[in-house]
Amino acid sequence: MTIVTNKLRLAALILLLVLLAGGSVAQTAQPQAGARGTNLDGLGLQVQDQQPVAPSQAPAAEKTISPAEAKQLMGSVDEILKFSSQETGLPIKEEVKRKLVKRDEVQAFVQKNMKEDKDAQRLERSEIVLKKFGLLPRDFDLKPFLVALLREQVAGYYDPKTKTVNLLNWVDMEQQRPVLAHELTHALQDQSFGLEKWMKAGLKDDDGKADPSPADIVTDEETSARQAIVEGQAMAVLIDYSLAPTGQSLLESPLIVEALKQGMFQGTDDTPTFKSAPIFIKETLTFSYRYGLDFTTALLKAGGKELAYAGAFKDPPKTTREIMEPETYLSHEVLEPMKMLDFDKDFKGYEAFDIGAIGEFDVDVLVEQYAGSDEAAALYPQWRGGYYFAGRPKKDKAAPLGLLYVSRWSSPEKAAEFAAVYAKSLAQRYQKARALGGDGKVAEDAPPVDSWRTLRGRHSWLTEKGVMVIEVRGDAVLISESLDDDTTKRAVEDFWPEAKSTSSK
Repeated sequence: MTIVTNKLRLAALILLLVLLAGGSVAQTAQPQAGARGTNLDGLGLQVQDQQPVAPSQAPAAEKTISPAEAKQLMGSVDEILKFSSQETGLPIKEEVKRKLVKRDEVQAFVQKNMKEDKDAQRLERSEIVLKKFGLLPRDFDLKPFLVALLREQVAGYYDPKTKTVNLLNWVDMEQQRPVLAHELTHALQDQSFGLEKWMKAGLKDDDGKADPSPADIVTDEETSARQAIVEGQAMAVLIDYSLAPTGQSLLESPLIVEALKQGMFQGTDDTPTFKSAPIFIKETLTFSYRYGLDFTTALLKAGGKELAYAGAFKDPPKTTREIMEPETYLSHEVLEPMKMLDFDKDFKGYEAFDIGAIGEFDVDVLVEQYAGSDEAAALYPQWRGGYYFAGRPKKDKAAPLGLLYVSRWSSPEKAAEFAAVYAKSLAQRYQKARALGGDGKVAEDAPPVDSWRTLRGRHSWLTEKGVMVIEVRGDAVLISESLDDDTTKRAVEDFWPEAKSTSSK
């Protein structure tokens, strides 16, 4: 999963939005009221909020900046580029092209990228798996939601393909300056490291295909971590640019930073689509900015600009754990690799639909949704690895999607805690979930899962989508949903070889 900046994160860099104070970071300890922005940055887009127009209403004539203002704005690019270079230590290697764009040009650009990006082809697939995990409501329609969100937000952007920063002809010039600081940071990153190539480093060459592969388990997390580097650095420069007139900086203004991050997640009355989004969508769309900003801040404190900017690009983190807990990156923590299943053998009766990582961030969102933010904050740092397989029976393509999810934790106790949280999701995800006894029959006297704080051993339930199994052994958890018994058994015996000898006695 690493669910939306890649595959499950809205199908990998399709449309990453975040609410930010675009140019209205406060002169004091609180953000000023003013222009709020959104960033669509799998595509590198900064956007300015607007009130949505009801379908029955004709849009009012839009005010645009004057030719004189446009000329001044164009001229400010070089000045702000120098500021961004000084802040990051990234050199200016060439002039950044600039273009004044209309609103419809921006929307056309985003829609074109959504259609052409190979990862965008995985959107429908990702939506189905997200619903299987219960992270999206079963009746949630993801693509129309993204379209509505796009209409609610208007964008400006740095395009790495054309090496051009696109300025907005309908947004006040002064409001665009901090946005430019953000986008021109992307231009500098691009000049030094080649953003498109750097973001794809380590990804398999699949000739443009989006077929699921075990390789995605590694690249899912790497892609998310790298996206957080790109956005966290740009957010840091935006804040420093906004605070520069006051003589303050990011490191000296923790209250402003915290208020900004809260604003990102909560949305505003001007952004009803975002505010109405499920928890997963909100968390995902703001991850790279909130946690990326914290990561950049931690590196600035630990080693200054060289470590925080160029250093992070040269030696990027590989997991969302390193982004969320920068001390693990700074200490060069190395986690023991998880046991990998033999996907072809274990799931020989299934056609792979999706395969991917479930990283620390994904665990945070899962636990928050089913047990609350306090429980999530306590449990996600205990993550030590996880991935999933989703597939459909080859002989019955109409059957429910089958899912197998394995995870490892810091201790058997934490594994048991996570298993209990996942079990509690049954009531929210299924209309009927009846506990099964060791004989495979419904156990009418089984205790309710809501009463459990920990879950150990093997437990199973019968749902309208088939059998769900949760098995805990030591510090590891295996979850099977809607898979046939033989497939679940093969996976269990593969993941825990000792299970095979036990079952044969």
